[in-house]
Amino acid sequence: MAGERIYLYDTTLRDGAQTQGVDFGVPDKLAIARELDLLGIDYVEGGWPGANPTDDAFFAKLPKLAHARMSAFGMTRRNGRSAGNDPGLATLIGSSARIGCLVGKTWDFHVKVALNVSLDENLAMISESVAYVASKLDEAIFDAEHFFDGYKANPEYARHALTAAYAAGARWIVLCDTNGGTLPNEVEGIVGEIAKYIPGDRLGIHTHNDTENAVANSLAAVRAGARHIQGTLNGLGERCGNANLVSLIPTLMLKMGFSTGVSDAGLARLTHVSRFLDERLNRAPDRHAPYVGESAFAHKGGLHVSAVEKDPRSYEHIDPALVGNARKIVVSDQAGRSNILARLREIGIDVPTDHPKLNALLDEVKSREFDGYAYDGAEASFELLARRILESVPEYFKLQNFRVSDERRYNALGKLVHVAEAIVRVTVNGTEFLKVAEGNGPVDALDAALRQALTATYPEIAHIRLTDYKVRILTPQDATKAMTRVMIESSDDSGATWSTVGVSTDVIDASYNALHDSLTYKLWRAGRRS
Repeated sequence: MAGERIYLYDTTLRDGAQTQGVDFGVPDKLAIARELDLLGIDYVEGGWPGANPTDDAFFAKLPKLAHARMSAFGMTRRNGRSAGNDPGLATLIGSSARIGCLVGKTWDFHVKVALNVSLDENLAMISESVAYVASKLDEAIFDAEHFFDGYKANPEYARHALTAAYAAGARWIVLCDTNGGTLPNEVEGIVGEIAKYIPGDRLGIHTHNDTENAVANSLAAVRAGARHIQGTLNGLGERCGNANLVSLIPTLMLKMGFSTGVSDAGLARLTHVSRFLDERLNRAPDRHAPYVGESAFAHKGGLHVSAVEKDPRSYEHIDPALVGNARKIVVSDQAGRSNILARLREIGIDVPTDHPKLNALLDEVKSREFDGYAYDGAEASFELLARRILESVPEYFKLQNFRVSDERRYNALGKLVHVAEAIVRVTVNGTEFLKVAEGNGPVDALDAALRQALTATYPEIAHIRLTDYKVRILTPQDATKAMTRVMIESSDDSGATWSTVGVSTDVIDASYNALHDSLTYKLWRAGRRS
């Protein structure tokens, strides 16, 4: 098995969107797809075209990916229609994705009760749909829904459903543990049986985590011959979630010796990608998550720490740097130096390990993260912080003061209206500007007033768009006095995007801090050095 290729298929943008409390917008889906591509994922499932306006908008502006291939999800044709006249299949094929993943019934109970068709008709629906998609796109993938339940109830029929898809030209036949109730020994045994009829290099696995076995079940399927794994970042998914690719990828590569589309450099981005997703969703990362959690390689004082410092292998199952994480000695708090150096290299700052200001940067990052800053999802703010300490960044403008008001009232027609106004006083190259602007809320008004003050000197500012804005309450026990963190994503006409962060007990002040970094980063990247 060692060295064989495993193909990774990410369903975060569809299955992950079914997580309670998760609601992806189009900018979220675009940003996550790019991160998955940089990580080295083979397939990115963008969603179900035709199912909702968000997925339709996403497929209308698919991102350009260097490695990953975009897949669209759909289902087999409806009863009574030909594949060529099925509206669902037409929407899937017209989505611009070159991979089509079709879900179909393999449990005879569902065929009779849910579809209300004959068993033979269901086989025809699978075969004709897969053949049609395979003829129109680069690949057709068949997801065998509730396969393990179907196999236990009627193994012969479940197997016939798979072989129908295989004979019709499906690139991958994916066995789905849809309700998450199958155990690893069952998965390994059943996949082993199916591998007698369908080659392992055409078999895949898709598991849910309802018994906390999604990762184990995926690995069991691989042991039995499957070479395609479907899962999500951080195990997102409905109910208890899906198989967690963040745990699966390093286990496959570092523990089992398989190769994937993820390179060593991509693997070193794993912690960043995991935390990036959480920041994007405005969720606190699981500090105890395997491989990537803040506490995954944390050690407390005493003999344990002494042993770790002498021989890390005694308490760490892998080198944390392999997955972009770092050892954390809680007592001495000496974590993060290698992480900082790696992140500096990523942004083009190559400094020696003995740089005299490196410790100052490390201490500042730790201090700020203690105060609530999070730089995994705010790369632009991290770069500015690093350059300010290690090099220098011009102070393009100096804020003297700002005032924001927000009025809620009824107009002369009796209609409820909201009016936000911002007044800013800034100094630019020795000249003071006083500007007033209204906006759709206080942050929008503040942004508009700042732009008015700055665009005459820095016309590049006019091309910036704020594409996302998130607020997280860091100290909910303080109620309305709580510390807040604001994350802002910006973009410009070139298509570049960057994220910044601000923290304060005042949400408007936190927003200003993030806005300040966004404007400063744009000017720095535009080549302004004064």
